[in-house]
Amino acid sequence: MKPSLYMETTIPSYLAAWPSRDLIVAAHQQLTHDWWQRRRGAFRLYVSQLVLDECGLGDRDAASRRLALLKGVPLVPADDEVFNLADQFVGQGCIPVAARADAVHLALATVNEMEYFLTWNCVHLNNAQIVEQVRAICVVQGYGCPVICTPEELMG
Repeated sequence: MKPSLYMETTIPSYLAAWPSRDLIVAAHQQLTHDWWQRRRGAFRLYVSQLVLDECGLGDRDAASRRLALLKGVPLVPADDEVFNLADQFVGQGCIPVAARADAVHLALATVNEMEYFLTWNCVHLNNAQIVEQVRAICVVQGYGCPVICTPEELMG
């Protein structure tokens, strides 16, 4: 069976955005497109209602492009267990209060036993120091931690 993968909002955002003039962002966009074309079929993709809500914000045309990419991608459920784990990530200082939505994304993937968590958010999510803290919290709370990575790291 294919491994499960939760896509956080940065992935459809990079896929649907106009090419950036910032060289690093443009490279991330291209890597995301390459992953989408070549590798997404190797995984069982999942998103959440939170991803759909975030993708629906902002410019109407861009939101439409983001949401079209996610059509048919199954949703993982959110429940008290998810929000309690997100509260642990924030409460223990792992993820800042201002980035609580990021903590919820991570908790959604964790509680729903995703094998991979795909993101370009390297400030609050795919950050070596934060990943170690997240893993420790997951262990204490009795969860396995998904592999937190970027599309570049999943190119096969």
